[in-house]
Amino acid sequence: MLSAAWVGLFHFLGNSTLGYVNSPSLFGFLSDAFGVGRRGLLESEEGYAVFVPIVVAALFWHKRKELLQLDLGSWRPGLLILAGGTMLHILGYAVQQPRFSVIGFFIGLYGIMGTLWGLNWLRGCFFPFLLFGFCVPLGSLAEPITFRLRLMVSSLVGFVSHYLLAIDVIVQGNMLIDPTGHYQYEVAAACSGIHSLIATTALALVVAFLCLQNPWKRLIMILSAVPLAVLGNLIRMMAIIIAAECGGQSLGAYVHDGGPLGLLSLLPYVPAFVGLLILERYLRPPSGSASASCVQPLKFKET
Repeated sequence: MLSAAWVGLFHFLGNSTLGYVNSPSLFGFLSDAFGVGRRGLLESEEGYAVFVPIVVAALFWHKRKELLQLDLGSWRPGLLILAGGTMLHILGYAVQQPRFSVIGFFIGLYGIMGTLWGLNWLRGCFFPFLLFGFCVPLGSLAEPITFRLRLMVSSLVGFVSHYLLAIDVIVQGNMLIDPTGHYQYEVAAACSGIHSLIATTALALVVAFLCLQNPWKRLIMILSAVPLAVLGNLIRMMAIIIAAECGGQSLGAYVHDGGPLGLLSLLPYVPAFVGLLILERYLRPPSGSASASCVQPLKFKET
């Protein structure tokens, strides 16, 4: 009942930015932000967020036996978490910042679970719930990140082309220019690698919390997402430059658009995901230890 009332609040009084999305529902705002029914999930920059609840549900199912074995009971301090989520939503509603309301919604939902099922439940489901952070729309907040990623990958392409492959490429900001005028490309925001960075970070979180127990090893796994994502995007951009060097602007554009069946669009994800799996095998405890398996349930102290 409490959960239904909480969802109802955000459906009827969740969004105050009616000039942008003509709906009082926070879920309507999220639907527009994620591109549902407007330009399609595949074309939306944040369409990945639609799949986050599915991943969270799968992780809850994976941990179901562990969670059901916990000593569950009501926990009144959970109401403080609920109150914090409510205050954050009120702030977001007042200043017309729906992102605050999205965060407040998930914090309040977390508090409701704690109130009904106790602190042990909150400890057990903290990680799956953490993934809901990927449901917060970034929008213009991602621009400072994408801008720096664009400059970084442009510089790396210039370095690899010049010093390793002997390909002359002039780098001007985020522009990659062939001195002979054979081709010219702009590393746009969509080519910054932000999508592969988000996907790699999400996978790193899943692997870190499911397969590793040591906090430092988990931190190493999560932090590795950044260089691995940059490496994957660098390989994709180098594939475009090499194709353009061999066949001109049109062949480079063909690789940029994904090549045969769009398979080359997955190129940034391959080294990133493979790198995470290799790192996980390196960080995983020896096979004889009790915590070596990825499906080893986590232990929580009784309170």
